[in-house]
Amino acid sequence: MRARALADARRLVRGARRIVGFTGAGISTESGIPDFRSPDGVWATNRTVTFQEFLASEAGRIEYWRQKVAAWPAMRKATPNAGHAAFVELHRQGRLGTLVTQNIDGLHQRAGLPADQVLELHGTTREAACLRCDDRISADEAARRVAAGELSPRCRDCGGFLKPATISFGQSLTPEVVTAAFEAARRCDLLLAVGSSLVVEPAASIPRAARLAGAGLVIVNREATPLDGMATVVVRGEIGEVLPDIVDSRSSDREVPEGGVEPERTA
Repeated sequence: MRARALADARRLVRGARRIVGFTGAGISTESGIPDFRSPDGVWATNRTVTFQEFLASEAGRIEYWRQKVAAWPAMRKATPNAGHAAFVELHRQGRLGTLVTQNIDGLHQRAGLPADQVLELHGTTREAACLRCDDRISADEAARRVAAGELSPRCRDCGGFLKPATISFGQSLTPEVVTAAFEAARRCDLLLAVGSSLVVEPAASIPRAARLAGAGLVIVNREATPLDGMATVVVRGEIGEVLPDIVDSRSSDREVPEGGVEPERTA
């Protein structure tokens, strides 16, 4: 059954001309970045500091920065894996229009995707932004300042609160990014959703929007997702193994004959 799903996914990808990628934490776990929901993830090992607490409490800001600075070395040294490279291959082929990601690690850009082609729904941990004037500094600089004693650093231009440029609990997503993601999904002919549990809204509705607009939907994930039932094809497996096999232009065309039937929904 998996062999058929792989063959169907290859055929859909091979025939698509306007592909949108959609990625979640699962594509980066093979780079050493734990899923936030995993037993070793941030949510399981740290107290959640909401955006409202960050704004209202110096102690909350200090705790938030402590967590981010502690996590930064592992995030910094992580490198793109074969899953990220597969999307770069689609870009090289001229068939990847937009990559929408729930991840904050910047690995798609480091793998070689142009920054203006990547929509980061939840922001990036590679910068810190002033909440007042939006001036930005690198995460390296922010970590150095915290280590030097600025436990809750302020913007040196306007004095506003500096915060890692990620979306916290209670903080709104950037409307322009969300709108662009939905627009790209509705214009594509195939959405390739990889490594996402597809439970976090409004992000999870982006693949749904593509499907409802008539696009094919290929889901590649280790576990079942709520959208499996509406997907064109579902492929289970390790992303670093499965995704390059689906995307690689050298993959065999003989497994599914040309003019074959529409891929059935499979797992």
